[in-house]
Amino acid sequence: MTYNYRHIWHVAFPILLSLLMEHLIGLTDTAFLGRLGGHAAEVALGASALGGVYYIAVFMLGFGFSVGAQILMARRNGEGRFREIGPIFQQSGLFLLFLAACVFTFSKLAAPHVLRGLISSEEIYRATLEYLDWRVYGFFFIFLAVIFRAYYVAITQTKILTINSVVMVLSNVVLNYGLIFGRFGLPALGIAGAAIASAVAELVSLVFFAIYTATRVDWRRYGLFNRARLEMKELRHVLSLSSWTMVQQFVAVGTWFMFFIAVEHLGERPLAITNIVRSVSSLLFIIASSFATTGSSLVSNMMGAEQSREVIPTVWRIVRMCYLLVLPLVAIVMLFPSGVLRIYTDNLALIDASVPALLVMASAYVLQTPAFIWFNSVSGTGNTRAAFSLEMVAIVTYALYVYFVVIRLRADVAWCWTTEHVYGLVMFSLAYLYMRKADWKSKKI
Repeated sequence: MTYNYRHIWHVAFPILLSLLMEHLIGLTDTAFLGRLGGHAAEVALGASALGGVYYIAVFMLGFGFSVGAQILMARRNGEGRFREIGPIFQQSGLFLLFLAACVFTFSKLAAPHVLRGLISSEEIYRATLEYLDWRVYGFFFIFLAVIFRAYYVAITQTKILTINSVVMVLSNVVLNYGLIFGRFGLPALGIAGAAIASAVAELVSLVFFAIYTATRVDWRRYGLFNRARLEMKELRHVLSLSSWTMVQQFVAVGTWFMFFIAVEHLGERPLAITNIVRSVSSLLFIIASSFATTGSSLVSNMMGAEQSREVIPTVWRIVRMCYLLVLPLVAIVMLFPSGVLRIYTDNLALIDASVPALLVMASAYVLQTPAFIWFNSVSGTGNTRAAFSLEMVAIVTYALYVYFVVIRLRADVAWCWTTEHVYGLVMFSLAYLYMRKADWKSKKI
């Protein structure tokens, strides 16, 4: 089983398009809120940044679980054991529904007290709670949707991801415009409207996945919708892989959330800058992430087909293909930073202040692109515990650097974004050394 550039693109392109479409949800939130006007826009941008990163950090528990399930389903797909994919899918869905209920309850009861001790601005604190009060309902929808996504990535049938994301984004854009500004006869809810629009869009995504899978997919081949009941033996098998990716993904984004909290203590303007730069960064990140996800799935399929000798050459092909997309975009950001920032806000002072941080962020993707791909390849081998250990080393280094630069030095926000260079360099070095030196070829799952 050899994956050439055409095969890689066939899997990666739909994932890329789906993630680009999903990115438009955050982009439209930022773009609409950035036009509320004056100080209100800066508060809304800062609060949506904190609320959004909190949501993503908690969501990563569910996403991390789905990554482990995806690796296991991809291995069974490579082995040709298709009927064993359904039980993995079912047990994962049941567990994710339970997990969604847990994080929803925590977010409603405990998150306000946690955030009270972390956010210094009273205005941003109140706006963040207003955003999260509605946004957390999306956990139920997105946690179930990710297991559908994991299934399609595992069997390398990824075209449906693009269609699903288009439907979700169109729903979000229309509802955002209506609920933030009070159009189409809807109430003008501001930041709460952005949260409601995103949650409803995730519900639309889940319903679309369920209907499409039930009506257009040969689900009997995989046993997807056989009578589902909790099977602890099967669930423990999935958790043996997924528990590591759950914690790893949560800690990774949770550390990023702490970066935003640290920047918030520098003031409302630095936080607004960081939110805009984060939104631009997300575009580059999802390109790298789409190829990294492809790498994880293809590595697991190759391992299942006993073609481990093809893994390293395939990963390098994936890195080269990803660079072909990332580097031109980095060049555009470097050459036309103000033009890029105008997409997100019409506040000229905010644009001028954001340019240095934007340039620093963009340059980090020279390191982060191969780092994401090689790291996900480690997970694709099935050794999620080793991947977790590598991630923890990189995160501890990242956290110490954030503490020194942001908290102790209180550096300019552009210097704060050099944390991405540190993280990318450490992650790439560790993941590449593991794939070159460790004994991963005989790993069974």
